[in-house]
Amino acid sequence: MKYSKADVAFRAHKIPEVVFEAAEGLKLTSFGGLVIYQALFDRLDLKTKLRKCFMHKKIAPIYGLHRIVLIMMLNTTLGYRKLRDTDYYRDDPMVLRVLGLKQFPDVSTISRTLAAADAKDVVNVRQMAQDMVLFRLGQERLARATLDFDGSVLTTMKHAEGTAVGFNKKKKKGARSYYPLFCTIAQTGQFLDMHHRAGNVHDSNGAPEFAKACVDKARSVLPGAVIEARFDSAFFSEEMLGGLADDKVEFTASVPFERFLELKKIIEKPGRWRPIDDTWSYFETSWKPKSWGRKFRFIVIRQVVKEQVKGPLQLHLFEPRSYKFEYKVIVTNKKAKAKKILAFHNGRGAQEKIFAEAKSQAQLEYVPVRRLYGNQLYCLAAMLAHNLTRELQMESGEREFGTSEKRRSLWTFESLSTIRQRLVQRAARLIRPQGRLTLVMGANDRVREEIERHLRVA
Repeated sequence: MKYSKADVAFRAHKIPEVVFEAAEGLKLTSFGGLVIYQALFDRLDLKTKLRKCFMHKKIAPIYGLHRIVLIMMLNTTLGYRKLRDTDYYRDDPMVLRVLGLKQFPDVSTISRTLAAADAKDVVNVRQMAQDMVLFRLGQERLARATLDFDGSVLTTMKHAEGTAVGFNKKKKKGARSYYPLFCTIAQTGQFLDMHHRAGNVHDSNGAPEFAKACVDKARSVLPGAVIEARFDSAFFSEEMLGGLADDKVEFTASVPFERFLELKKIIEKPGRWRPIDDTWSYFETSWKPKSWGRKFRFIVIRQVVKEQVKGPLQLHLFEPRSYKFEYKVIVTNKKAKAKKILAFHNGRGAQEKIFAEAKSQAQLEYVPVRRLYGNQLYCLAAMLAHNLTRELQMESGEREFGTSEKRRSLWTFESLSTIRQRLVQRAARLIRPQGRLTLVMGANDRVREEIERHLRVA
């Protein structure tokens, strides 16, 4: 159907008068799409699980820690960062309904309650978060589960308990930070666990014990599956690799070969390279550092890269180019060919995307209070917000991919930012026609399709 200009556009000059009325009476909400998270929380029985994490408390305040953790999860899900930002939606009826509250706590109450957290609170919430991810792994019955391990800096410009001045290439020199070690699942793109540390420790601090614990947890729900692990060069040690090999875990790890003169000499020997393709070539050797007790399979890989041209450029068609090589060494106990091992190891770059999304969208890097355990709880709440958004999409969608060489995720995930903008931030109104609670949203076909798809999940 063809429209005329008069049917399409009109001139609007007058600015409407703005009137503010209490949302409680009108039951207007800016976050109508939260209904899909409310349904998800009910299916997972999340509130009951959170409440059980703090049952050991002798004093039960009006706003218990389970509600504060839930508030922090919603705060990041809605796109806010600081605890003070809760003032902008504290009277939203949909937020209050999801939280199960008639009155929202003050910011000072949230901060005090969070600062009063203890070590047992953190242990319990951490265990609950792990159990949710492990339950999903058990349901999927994966033939392979790939665990990626790496640390990530969480910086604060203030003094918080447990922080320390350490390596930090992005923030001001001398800034204090935490440096937790994370384990993520490549197939689901979720955080499995976190080992919280001060900012002045090496990447490998506590890594062997943490890796073994994560492997044992994954194997407990996937007893017949192949467990794989990937690391960068900071975790290169006999204790780490030997422990994984003894546990029958298939691993790859980058090797800091510049530290080993003998390995450098082996790489420099001519005539050993075998082509993978036009860019990559390799050779492999069974080797060990002198202080180690066992040998491993080392794959030496070089990549052809164009050398930077300095000076004036000759802008003609057949300008000669010079090439040089970049080298990397991978240690592994996998039996696959070098090409597949290279692809598998390079796939660990997907973990950086998980960190980037969790920090920018779930506010993982924010440090809200001065107390250590309160900050650890906030970090866990951010991990939960990320994991639950992935769980929401896995529940309502089928697997789209099989196991790839890089071990990419089995679903195509939308980011938390996309879910928030498309679905959560929808104006709506709560009404009760004939006593039936109803959420009225705008008649957008795409939004309706997406929300109904998430609500249809049994």
